[in-house]
Amino acid sequence: MKHTSGDLADKLGCRLLGDSSANVTNVSSLPSATSDSLVFVETPQHLDRALRSCAAAVIAGDFADVKSADSGAKPLLISAQPRLTFARAAKLLRGPQPKRGIHPSAIVPASATIGNNVAIGARTVLGEHATIGDETTIGSGSVIGDDVSTAVRIGNHCRLDANVTIYPGTTLGDRVIVQAGAVLGSEGFGYVRDTQTGHYEQFPQVGKLVIEDDVEIGANSTIDRGALDETRIRRGTKIDNLVHIGHNVQIGQDVVIAAQTGVSGSAIIEDNVIIGGQVGIADHVRIEEGAILGAQSGIPTKKVIRGKGVVFWGTPARPIREYLRELAFLSRSAKKRD
Repeated sequence: MKHTSGDLADKLGCRLLGDSSANVTNVSSLPSATSDSLVFVETPQHLDRALRSCAAAVIAGDFADVKSADSGAKPLLISAQPRLTFARAAKLLRGPQPKRGIHPSAIVPASATIGNNVAIGARTVLGEHATIGDETTIGSGSVIGDDVSTAVRIGNHCRLDANVTIYPGTTLGDRVIVQAGAVLGSEGFGYVRDTQTGHYEQFPQVGKLVIEDDVEIGANSTIDRGALDETRIRRGTKIDNLVHIGHNVQIGQDVVIAAQTGVSGSAIIEDNVIIGGQVGIADHVRIEEGAILGAQSGIPTKKVIRGKGVVFWGTPARPIREYLRELAFLSRSAKKRD
């Protein structure tokens, strides 16, 4: 969609230096910028390159003020957080939504409640009494669980990509994004062993899954419902591709979880935690607010990780300074033996 630099500055809350009438239709990197592109720079070192680029306009920090006199006709949108402003600009510049409606091959029972301007793709199956909020999109081949007593509820302005499966007893808030192939609300991995026969029998997996507003879930990720109570993912959490979250897990607000991480049952992850790729979290672990788990860390059963802003690394995970000291000691010891 086409916007002027002045229009973008107003909508993004930026201070505009230069021409307010420059037309912008897309965002791009500096190397691929065209005459109607918007680019951004976060450091003074890249500002000259941005001003010499083909871009129509540049988002930059306060450091760009000193260059405003030399910027010529290229508008500068001054922002305290250029990268964040660029991300918001990308949303404004997205093209119009495709034609919305229910594909003829979709199965939508009469008992389902469908909001305004909903899009439902080809071969999608909705369960009985499912509720779909306004402006929500459900991609082709998705399956929304069928259970009258625990019907699925999906909020407003959600986006479910192709082949998403949502089991009964799952609730999604508003503006939730679920990428292709994700499975939400499946049975947890909980079994009881018969000590006489050695055989395993499943512990009841009859709880719920609640996903709050503004959560994003990556492709082929899986989140189990609670065993007897609920699994809950709180507002604003972002989950990468190929992440597994077990039953009864509680995840706080604005948590970030990178790919191939596994979270075992009944773990608690508090607000603003950052979890790197391939982290393994055992059952009944507590990760307290603001902790950072480095890639491939391992957290053993019932461990508490505490330290806002502290990076933990290794298996078992400990503060990175401690971990690096241990590595250095082992390296020195090995050299002495040699």
